[in-house]
Amino acid sequence: MNKVTTVVEDRPTVPEKQMNPAWAVAQSVATKFLTIALNAATGIISARALMPAGRGELAIMVLWPVFLASALTLGIPSALTFQLKRNPSRQSELLGAALLMALLTSLLAIVIGLVLVPHWISHYSPRAVLFAQLYLFSAPLTSLLLVGRAAMESRSDFSSSNKLLLWSPALTTAWLVVLLFTHSMTPYNAAAAYVVVGVVPSAIMLYQLWRMFAPSLHSLWSSTRLLSSYGIRSYGIDLCGTMALYVDQALVVRVLEPKLMGIYVVALSLSRMLNVFHTSVIMVLFPKAVSRTPEAVRDMTSRSVRMSTLLTSIAGLGIIILGPQVLTLLYGAEYQMATAVLRILVVEVVLSGATLVLAQAFMALGRPGIVTALQVTGLLLTVPLVVLLTPRFGIVGAGLALLISTTTRLLFVLLSFPIFLKMRIPGIVPKWSDISFMLGTISRRLAVAKNRGILAAADGTD
Repeated sequence: MNKVTTVVEDRPTVPEKQMNPAWAVAQSVATKFLTIALNAATGIISARALMPAGRGELAIMVLWPVFLASALTLGIPSALTFQLKRNPSRQSELLGAALLMALLTSLLAIVIGLVLVPHWISHYSPRAVLFAQLYLFSAPLTSLLLVGRAAMESRSDFSSSNKLLLWSPALTTAWLVVLLFTHSMTPYNAAAAYVVVGVVPSAIMLYQLWRMFAPSLHSLWSSTRLLSSYGIRSYGIDLCGTMALYVDQALVVRVLEPKLMGIYVVALSLSRMLNVFHTSVIMVLFPKAVSRTPEAVRDMTSRSVRMSTLLTSIAGLGIIILGPQVLTLLYGAEYQMATAVLRILVVEVVLSGATLVLAQAFMALGRPGIVTALQVTGLLLTVPLVVLLTPRFGIVGAGLALLISTTTRLLFVLLSFPIFLKMRIPGIVPKWSDISFMLGTISRRLAVAKNRGILAAADGTD
């Protein structure tokens, strides 16, 4: 028995959990809906209490640590999931190396932020700029959480990963409620509610990882090379996902005054709630598809993109129709200006989510470099489009820039299937069989839950 295996077995470990992929997605969707509800609560509280200008200042303070840490992952989370599935005997050293690499990349994010942020948001108040710099030091929390959740998902422990998602919004909501009822909320102490609370889930996660993997720095150079070889090739996909979420904010903050920034952030937050279906599928699809045959990966990807896009489109249609009423009801009449850009962003979310689901096929088949190149090419359109359209059309121009870029990336990914993988383009149009599959899965799970309830009642009677 080799040395690494002995180290892992000397500590209590948690065996890989077996879970039906469809049920794992359903559980993830439920968790994300709860997360969305909590995030919606924090957004409503802060938007109503701070008004558009204050909400804009809050946005620029909490944006940078998450954006820069997520943008500088170097593909480590994806590489860790892939390598843990391929090399389970090296789990201890792989996770140890990944955590160390995450810390180093987060330090790089801090340095870049300290240098660039003051110049980029110089038209904001000096106090807002100062707090934006201070909150940059929370970047390691984001980096560690990304790596830790990837490790848990590689073991099919989606339940633990999902629970980590709930801690931050729950604590943030509680913090904001206290500030609201004590009439002490400002953009600066509200920002602390978003940033500082990450300490709690990070501590819980590190404890769980120690029990599962016993992270080690043994064979550090070898593990780093193994992670880097895949990570650098997949980095473009991670970067594209991050940029799709944050690059528009990072760019428009340069040209928008605080009030318009606050209105744009509210529209963006409401549209991003639709990400729940696609991100839940991605969370399960990638680790489940690794080591499968190409045809099996294609079939899994096809069904996943059809089902998630169908659900996202249905929810998105509701937001498009009821957009003005929803904005007024949740955030206040001051945010009705966001109606037009909200409808554009809803369409963009549907397309960007489908793009990321399709990209998982390349990740699972060990060909991340191909889709990285294609994704980056499409994403590079975002920067000039935002710079060109935002000054001319305001927040609507920013939404159009995202939509054009996302559409281009989706076309690139679809065409790359026959060109690079030599397989048919996955079907993305929903079928009746997909609906039957979803209903069948729900029905079976309800039947299992009902049977368990009956057995539990019988045991209690006995």
